[in-house]
Amino acid sequence: MIGSVETAGGRPLAPPVARDKNECILKSKRNRRAGATWVLTAQVRNSGEDGMKTKAALLLEMGRPRPYAKSAPIAIEELDLDGPGPGEVLVEMGAAGLCHSDLSVMNGSRPRPMPMVLGHEAAGVVREMGAGVDGFKPGDHVVFSFVPACRRCPECVSGRPAMCRVGAAANGAGTLLSGARRFRRKGQLVYHHLGVSGFSELSVCSQDSLVKIDPAFPLDKAALFGCAIATGVGAVVNTARVEPASSAAVFGLGGVGLAAVMGAKVAGAYPIVAVDVLANKFELARTLGATHTVDAAKGDPVAQVRELTGGGAAYVFDATGVAKVLEQAFAATTRGGTTVIIGLPHPDHRASLSPLAMVAEERVLKGCYMGSAIPWRDVPRFIELYRAGALPMDAMITGTVALEELNEGFDRLDRGEAVRQILRPNERAA
Repeated sequence: MIGSVETAGGRPLAPPVARDKNECILKSKRNRRAGATWVLTAQVRNSGEDGMKTKAALLLEMGRPRPYAKSAPIAIEELDLDGPGPGEVLVEMGAAGLCHSDLSVMNGSRPRPMPMVLGHEAAGVVREMGAGVDGFKPGDHVVFSFVPACRRCPECVSGRPAMCRVGAAANGAGTLLSGARRFRRKGQLVYHHLGVSGFSELSVCSQDSLVKIDPAFPLDKAALFGCAIATGVGAVVNTARVEPASSAAVFGLGGVGLAAVMGAKVAGAYPIVAVDVLANKFELARTLGATHTVDAAKGDPVAQVRELTGGGAAYVFDATGVAKVLEQAFAATTRGGTTVIIGLPHPDHRASLSPLAMVAEERVLKGCYMGSAIPWRDVPRFIELYRAGALPMDAMITGTVALEELNEGFDRLDRGEAVRQILRPNERAA
């Protein structure tokens, strides 16, 4: 078996950490990067009996025009943060990735209540627990799951925590799993992003949003296992269950699409065709496992995929969230094949697909959310695949950003100039 699974049970492992009356500095071990020494610290200043201060990236409103560097939808502000309630954990953020799902909230295609502390792909260090927390203690390193699993609803008990109906309702409402909100701005409650809010020095989340990991594993890499890797690789191995020697094609080479390319290679697919309108992504796709690339900006991508795969790929993944591309992905799928939708389209968009093809050709169309993952099983095993060299995701990390540079970072993501940029909210030069 690859990796190990942390199990939670019994009683809380440690009491809450006491705070100094005026200030408490949370410190973790030093990390060395590019010849410099960095210290992960979070300044926690009292803002009430159980509260503290945190610098965070606040999305003020959706739909501001591009470029975001000019319209500035994200403001960096010092917010009040309540301490963790029952079943909740205070986490010091180590790293967070800039993802298209964040961008979808910014541009309004994924509507959410405002204002909201953004960020859902993150990893950090446990600093404090509320009452009744099992399986975590201060100092534990964790990856966030952006669907908190209640473990009691019909979807959870049937082994599909990514479909947790309680977690989905909380995410849509911008709250934690309990329905609470812990961020405050000038006394007014602020919304959480998918129960994570990773673009903040500190965040409070449900214990059911966390997966414990090996503390030796770098947090800047670990963050990607909460979304890009879990979703892309999971789409291949969990949702589609790609068989060895089957043909595969991936439309859209962002972080999730490139992770699907890696997943297809792990599954033993051949050929693996990577499709995008930006040719600058093809070299990276080949590095990660693609055997062929198709420039959708030049010619018909459906015809090219069908030619490369002998009549259509057995498994085709749409990682774009664009209805027109879904139609192309479906058309590029062979008889008896499976088309998997990974990208999140705008709720008002519609695609035109042939019901006859689904019947007469026994075609399968499947949705995939969070890679159909069981986070406490999949995150550790995917990390072990990375350590074994099977998921070379380092090449996906195309830069770092500071909190104050997030608007510019999302411009780069929107233009297709970056795959994954890493934010380290608490990093300070020593």
